[in-house]
Amino acid sequence: MSLIDLLFGRKQKTAAVARDRLQIIIAQERAQEGQAPDYLPTLRKELLEVLSKYVNVSLENIRISQEKQDGMDVLELNITLPEQKKV
Repeated sequence: MSLIDLLFGRKQKTAAVARDRLQIIIAQERAQEGQAPDYLPTLRKELLEVLSKYVNVSLENIRISQEKQDGMDVLELNITLPEQKKV
């Protein structure tokens, strides 16, 4: 380091700034573990819209859950379909 660098300091490199920001984001996500993602209600509504084009199903028959298993996020979707009438 030169004397000028010691007196005036150096600007932080872009990569270092990006790394610091990423560490903040990761820390926030870890702090929010156990909370359901905020997109689940929207996902449920949109699934209902798509499914109702093909099958008569109500919102109560769609179950969406998210959990961590072995360090991975797992999104589980259960849809109870109406019984079909036998001909």
